[in-house]
Amino acid sequence: MSLAARFKARRMDLNLTQVGVAAAAGVSQQAIESIESGRTKRPRNLLDLAKALNCSPDWLLNGKNVMPLAEISTRRIPILSYVQAGALTEVSEITTIEGNYEYVLADADITENAFALRIDGDSMMPEFQPGDIVIIDPELTPAPGEFVVAKNNGYDATFKKFRPLGLGICSFELVPLNPDYPVLRSADIDLQIIGVMIEHRIFRRKR
Repeated sequence: MSLAARFKARRMDLNLTQVGVAAAAGVSQQAIESIESGRTKRPRNLLDLAKALNCSPDWLLNGKNVMPLAEISTRRIPILSYVQAGALTEVSEITTIEGNYEYVLADADITENAFALRIDGDSMMPEFQPGDIVIIDPELTPAPGEFVVAKNNGYDATFKKFRPLGLGICSFELVPLNPDYPVLRSADIDLQIIGVMIEHRIFRRKR
């Protein structure tokens, strides 16, 4: 069995998409496609790819050490849409989500209620580009300057920088990094913090 066949078989066993593996390993979806098509024979990011697939690098490359690495402990994090994230009203709801979702792999010590979002739009550029993945922990209380997901006016979620305007989180602003977009203020519209970003996964981009 070739690297391409082992890679694809392992990905399918984990019910992961090419995009999900790419996000977990920090590579592009095109890189995963190149491996599975057989064009890439020796991936440069072998260790990251093996971790994303929860398997041994030796097995992935050469078919040796068939069992997944015991020390790699991961679990699947669902990638929600902004509509789905905005519909969350309680932390525990994330465990009841059903449907065919894309997933990313994350360390097992991340809370079971964590979810992921794929950045959409340019309001958080240049630091967050469309297609980047952010992992959100809904059990954390945001500190000043942290990035959060919030329910915007009771509808879709929005991803912005958190800026408190007093003690606690009762009065705050959500600040876009792109100055072309307006600051959202809890005093003006109904905003509810859903969770705090704990990880940002950036795809390699062409220069």
